[in-house]
This record gives sequence, C-alpha cells and structure tokens, in this order.
Amino acid sequence: MKVAIHTLGCKLNQAESEILARQFIEAGYSIVGGDIADIHILNTCSVTHIADRKSRHLVRLWKKRNPEALIVATGCYAERAPEELERAGAGLVVGNVDKLQLLDYIEDNSLTSDHSSRTGVAAVYKAIRVRSFVKIQDGCNDSCAYCIVPQLRGHEHSLPANEVINEIKTRVTDGYKEVVFTGTKIGDYNRDGVNLKELVKKVLADTEVERLHLSSLQPQDISPDFLDLWQSDRLCRHFHLALQSGSDSMLRRMRRRYSLDDYRQAVSLIRNAVPDAAITTDIIVGFPGESGTEFEDSYLFCKEMDFADIHVFSYSVRPGTLAAHMPGQVRDRLKKERSQHMLDLAQSSAHRFRKRFLGCELVVLWENKVETDTNIYTGLSQNYIRAYIRRSERLTNRILQVVPSRLYKDGLWMEVRDED
Repeated sequence: MKVAIHTLGCKLNQAESEILARQFIEAGYSIVGGDIADIHILNTCSVTHIADRKSRHLVRLWKKRNPEALIVATGCYAERAPEELERAGAGLVVGNVDKLQLLDYIEDNSLTSDHSSRTGVAAVYKAIRVRSFVKIQDGCNDSCAYCIVPQLRGHEHSLPANEVINEIKTRVTDGYKEVVFTGTKIGDYNRDGVNLKELVKKVLADTEVERLHLSSLQPQDISPDFLDLWQSDRLCRHFHLALQSGSDSMLRRMRRRYSLDDYRQAVSLIRNAVPDAAITTDIIVGFPGESGTEFEDSYLFCKEMDFADIHVFSYSVRPGTLAAHMPGQVRDRLKKERSQHMLDLAQSSAHRFRKRFLGCELVVLWENKVETDTNIYTGLSQNYIRAYIRRSERLTNRILQVVPSRLYKDGLWMEVRDED
C-alpha cells in the first residue's frame, strides 16, 4: 500500500516523520508523494492559529481529492484539539504520545488490506532526502508566556547517547551525508551525565557522518568551551539562536531566560570562534502589550545583530498559555504592518550576508534538481546558504566544493573552480 507523509512545523516533527517513514517501509509499505495514496499521514503543528488552519485545510483537501483514502492526523494539533481534526475529516487522530505507534494503530484496527513485500529502507528512503533528522531530546521545562509546546510535548527527556550514536551509524550506512540533531530544546540534552557538548564529541569520534548540524539553540547554550567543537569542519557553520524580541521589557513579559546583553555576548562568541557562521533567529511581533517603542527597539536590535536570516512570526493566541490572558492584545492590522517591516529587514540582512561569500570557496551538499526536466541542482553550504548550479552529471547527495559567482533567487549561483 502507498503512504504519503506530510510534515508541518519544526525539525523535531521532521525527525519523527522520518522515523514513521522508516517504520512503514520496513513493514512493506511504499512512501509516495502527491495526492494518490492509500494512507495520508499529516504530522501537524499547533504553534500558531495559521498552523492549525493549514492542517484542517490539508485534511479537507485530501478527503475531497481521495475520498477512499485513510486520512491520519498526528502531532501537536492532534494532541491539543483532536476533535477539530476529526470534524475536518481525519479518520484517525493520534497525539504526540502515541505518534511513533501509528503503524500499530493502523494495522491493529484492520484499517488496511494486505500490502506488498518488504523494500530496503536505503533504496526507498534515500530518494526522499539527502540529510537525516535525528531526534535526541523532547519536551521543555520552561514556561514562556506565549508557548503551548510544553503542554503538547511534556517535560524534558533525552535519548541515551548510545541510541543516538547507533541511529547515526545506521543513517551513514544508508548513505546520508548529513545528520541534523533535533529536539524541543536540544541545548538541555542531558542523559546519564552526557550533555550536548559530550554527545557531539562522541558523534565526531564514533561515527563517520560527514556533516553534523545542530538545530535551534538558546543564548545560554553558547560558551567558549562549547564553541571549541567547531574546530572540526564536520560541524555545520549555522547557529539558529532564538531571540523572540529585541526589547528587554518584552523578554521579561515573555518569560525568556536571557537579556539582550546575554544575547549580544553569545553572538560575539560565535562570530569570534566561527567567523563564517550564519546566525539566524526567530522574532515574534505583536506580543500582548507590545508598544511602538518596544517594536522599534526590537527592530533596531535585529539590525544591530545583522542576522543571516530572521524568521518572523505574528503573535498568535494559544489557549492555555499565560499570554492568552494578558491585556493589550495587538490589533491584527498593526501586527501585519510590523511583520512586514521586520520581513523587509530580514530580506536585506539575508541579501547582505550572502554577498559576503561571492568569490569565496564553499562546500555544498547537493540535494535534487530544482525541476526534473532541468540540470539545475540546489543544495546547502556548510553555513546553510542556499546554492544553485547547472551540471549535466548527477549531483544528488554529493558534497562538492564550489565558488559563488552571483546572487540568485534566495541564495547564490555556483561555479566549479576549474571551470572559471
């Protein structure tokens, strides 16, 4: 039988979708894209009302286009409001707690008929991605005023280091060049006395993975000792460092655990230790009570930090969070104006960062063709700049040293040095 898996939201969701795909492949199912599938699985996000709406839309769309298919919803929205997904048309709704038992739920309830014989995981799944997301941690013990994730993911817990190492070795055997560490808050990884720094050292020592990328970190995770790890060129030069607001008063109301001075110090440490690093961030605009002055402070701080990119989110009321009951809810129109102002800054900052590397050698892990009928491939450099190149030979899942010659779309156009 054919299974389509669609993922919304964070890299942790992507890692869990990857685990689900492997489970289904090993059980003899085929993983497919598009609308034609016997089973559609939607791994949902609920961090904003827009994510909720997108999930409902996809469930309705698949139900309309493929009424005979089983529509399965899982993830954070399924954990928070399963009845809303059922009303949209999902035939099976499973929350985060039981997400990785989806295959058992489907087969135990006789929701599918006999399916085809087993297919090798590497042969099928490698065609989907060239990098693999590995979950090392889940849950969060913080209580940020705007965030519903701790309610949906539970308390922090970390996977044993030996399980992480074995998982990475399996991915390397399957042919993956890059592994991305994912979790709700990976900086808090700690299991049996092994913290994140020690886990990274174990991966570099005990596996042959060519590139290791750490997903979102907090300013308090950054220290000179931690940054010493980046002496290895196997670690990607990209730090996604959560900010949320560039105003100290806003950070206090959001119940974040750092000040702007803490953040400046973290950025300074990174740039001194890893000069070519891309530093990206998240910003929330329109948080309850955000004044014009506070927004301007946030804008100017982001400008000062000169980020490689800024992910801009308009504040979304999440039931059950502290911020949902705060006074001074910002009007939607004002949120939209502030969001656009910050997005313009994000675009100019990203453009400026990419221009720095014109004419410099970059190492790119190539993914797939932009379109199947062209010879233009896309990939990501070590510092996560989107790369494009035209080549007649197959580049998928290859690492190639190239030189950017010009700005192109959302990244850089590359040339091979010996062709200059």
